[in-house]
Amino acid sequence: MKVIVLTGGGTSGHVTPNIALIPKLKAKGYEIHYIGSKNGIEKQLAEKQGLPYHGISAGKFRRYADVKNITDLFRIAGGFFQSLSILKKVKPDIVFSKGGFVSCPVVWASWVLRIPAVIHESDITPGLTNKLTMPFARKVCYTFPESKKYFPDEKACHTGLPVREEMNTGSRLNGLKLCGFTGGKPVLVVIGGSQGSEFINTVVRDALEELLKTFQICHICGKGNMNREYDGLSGYKQFEYIDKELPDIFACADLFISRAGATVLHEILTVKKPALLIPLSKSASRGDQILNAQSFCSQGFSDMLMEENVTKETLVSKVRELYVSRNNYIKSMKKSFSGNAVENVISIIDEIAGERDNSK
Repeated sequence: MKVIVLTGGGTSGHVTPNIALIPKLKAKGYEIHYIGSKNGIEKQLAEKQGLPYHGISAGKFRRYADVKNITDLFRIAGGFFQSLSILKKVKPDIVFSKGGFVSCPVVWASWVLRIPAVIHESDITPGLTNKLTMPFARKVCYTFPESKKYFPDEKACHTGLPVREEMNTGSRLNGLKLCGFTGGKPVLVVIGGSQGSEFINTVVRDALEELLKTFQICHICGKGNMNREYDGLSGYKQFEYIDKELPDIFACADLFISRAGATVLHEILTVKKPALLIPLSKSASRGDQILNAQSFCSQGFSDMLMEENVTKETLVSKVRELYVSRNNYIKSMKKSFSGNAVENVISIIDEIAGERDNSK
């Protein structure tokens, strides 16, 4: 039996692609372990899958001067030695990293122990973690075709982004029931990312009166971001977070308002629904969501609004335009890169793990 260690965490975008691989890995007979931070979202999600979970110390790499950079160096060093100990005990044939700061010490430790590592980049440009682990990885899987230029040719593999199989199996009827909606009006689903978006929450609520004239609205607003003033408002349903029912919500959606994180974009692409994307501004990020959104717009999958251009009026206008033109977006999505990302990634894992198995 081959053994694989999955790692990645911090946000759900660094975890859910790993979760998407688990059913196929189990079907192939892999023994699966997960290394993540001691209290991150990855712990909850991995344990829900019944995986042996190993928590390590994790520190953040910052691009700016901060006293926490010093203390976090000690946490990262601690995580490295903890990873060495775990990998020696588990003896994996391969490590698969989905990124996030917790994955750095795991990949470094795998290199020291001569255990091959495969890393995956979700966004168009590589994040800091993948820049730091790329030299120590055997292969780099990437999501967007535009990303190829950032990776060495001998390591680069265009796989797409693994999305959970169940995203294709949702029930529109169950989604409508969950929200208390009817089939009489189209459904607009608002997503601000795994942690919610105060900006999107505010502007959508400001525009509710106008939006509700045309749409029923399911608003996934993030933990602690529900506004009880809107409880009982006809056609508007708030959730802090949705897990197992998410496929049903996606099935009942006619269109989306969303941030432009790679994972949610590809979940939306999976169900072939148009979206108005409001990427995180460059002042609050490294600009990866802007590039992701531009890529989806250039392929005809979505429309976008930059934060600085968002008003109640522009939001309502863009959403209505999107709905009127929805069939054009759906047609483009049906022509999109059709490779199965889960199968693509697992074929690379099989290949690299097999090489190690043959060399033992």
